[in-house]
Amino acid sequence: MNETIKLLHNHRSIRKFTPEKLTKDEVKTIVEAGQRASTSSNVMAYSIIGVTDESIKKELRKVSGQPYVEKNGYLFVICADLSRIANLDSNGVQGNVKQNLESTEQFIVATVDGALVTQNMVIAAESLGFGACFLGSLRNDINRVDELLKLPAYVIPLFGLAVGHPDHEPDIKPRLPFEAIFHENTYDQAKHTHIEDYDRILSDYYQQRDSNLKDDNWSKQMLRKYNVPTRMDVAAYVQSKNMNRH
Repeated sequence: MNETIKLLHNHRSIRKFTPEKLTKDEVKTIVEAGQRASTSSNVMAYSIIGVTDESIKKELRKVSGQPYVEKNGYLFVICADLSRIANLDSNGVQGNVKQNLESTEQFIVATVDGALVTQNMVIAAESLGFGACFLGSLRNDINRVDELLKLPAYVIPLFGLAVGHPDHEPDIKPRLPFEAIFHENTYDQAKHTHIEDYDRILSDYYQQRDSNLKDDNWSKQMLRKYNVPTRMDVAAYVQSKNMNRH
């Protein structure tokens, strides 16, 4: 196992950071590493907003409900961004350009681009000794995030990324086994039986880790999660982000 793979296997989400802030050079290094991620057709359909204004961070914390949105070394918000393409249409977005930009396919392209650039950023940050945590909780009130960050048409906040100097070292959470997620040639539903094995592994992890001990497993967590309608306003928000909005 080489050093890169060791780094990947050592990943854990960091949710407690020291007060020390990242320098401008560190931020630039992390973002530029992110930019080297693969991107569909070189569209680079994302933008990254660095949030340094403490009043905005406080408001974003209210949206998220998580203290590490405010208390971190640096806060990034990653956005799906097709506005650069829209601005190339000198006649205003119309016709085939409009149809394409507002398609589900291009939203997927932008979302994948945003996820890839951010994962690169996480790996870069961890290689420098920082910790990081994805913040999907910023979609708890996606319209408020849109308002706070003054996002134009065709720009949609996907998630945040908190980075900083770690102030704890959580245990590494086990993942689903290889056998449960890897299929050869066609999808094999029989592999769902491996979830029972993972439930036992995760249950043991929760009962033996250093803090926040509990009796739980993956199946229980997923049923609880998907039994509660969550962020149902996101679809209407995404559909509303056209050129007539701003």
